[in-house]
Amino acid sequence: MALYLVTGAAGFIGSKVTEFLLKDGHQVVGIDNLNSYYDVNLKKNRLVPLLKNSNFIFHKIDIEDAREVEKLFSENHLFEAVLNIAAMAGVRYSIQAPMRYINTNVGGTLNLLECCKKYQINKFVLSSTSSLYAGQSLPFQEDLPVNTPISPYAASKKAAEVLTYPYHDLFGLDVTILRYFTVYGPAGRPDMSIFRFIKWIDEGRPLLLFGDGTQSRDFTFIDDIAKGTIAALQPVGYEIINLGSDDPHTVNEAIGIIEEYLGKKARIEPREFEKTDMKSTWANIEKAKKILEWKPDVPFQEGLKWTVDWYLENKSWISTLKIDDTG
Repeated sequence: MALYLVTGAAGFIGSKVTEFLLKDGHQVVGIDNLNSYYDVNLKKNRLVPLLKNSNFIFHKIDIEDAREVEKLFSENHLFEAVLNIAAMAGVRYSIQAPMRYINTNVGGTLNLLECCKKYQINKFVLSSTSSLYAGQSLPFQEDLPVNTPISPYAASKKAAEVLTYPYHDLFGLDVTILRYFTVYGPAGRPDMSIFRFIKWIDEGRPLLLFGDGTQSRDFTFIDDIAKGTIAALQPVGYEIINLGSDDPHTVNEAIGIIEEYLGKKARIEPREFEKTDMKSTWANIEKAKKILEWKPDVPFQEGLKWTVDWYLENKSWISTLKIDDTG
């Protein structure tokens, strides 16, 4: 049994990672600032089953708050590892509020790294993003020169990645950086396409489609991402590793599958393709297979079926959430 710190524990990925760590018999201290980027009731709902486990302790802490983070480490300095999954996510909102992204994704990461150094924590896992690969050739490999991010969000994650290296080189911190590819699944973020498409199609509302739908994404199911994140706890020295499905699908394909499962047709409302969007993503996952002995297990159609089923089972509750799904 090991004790882990998971930041962003009420988030989509963080809560699932925490769930799996607890199932493996570990102890988890989870922190989250429960911000209002989307309805906090969804975050609280993810915490409900976790809080029933005696091996889980939750603290409402913002990783931007250096004093509170320091206090947490001083009281729980036997962490086997830190999994920094907390982040301000979302490309479009980062254009409106770039400082929030810098403060959390860069400043918050620095606070955690400093505490790892001070309290001699040996392992650090950082969640990053496939958004860094904008403009690169497919499929995306980890050694591509991702030096021209096209959104403040991507820039903040690149900065966080770079920041980890001195702590590895100077202080011996073992670091795994995980570049996630379009994560989807039950209890997902309501600002992401799959959640919105299901909701809009089911409600008969216009489906806002940015571009013509031929853009593709390497959609990756949440359980696979969580398992890959936990696999990244092993010692690797310093590595950047893609976690994706290696099986991209177009947005039009996703809409068609959701229509089939719901038995309803989408009312498409076309919008102009946004400059900060990527035309395609596709993960080369050979490194994850070799180093982490990880590969995704859930096919896209199956993952979408589980996601639609979750939505239908929780539809009455989801309808009470305050969701900005206007663009």
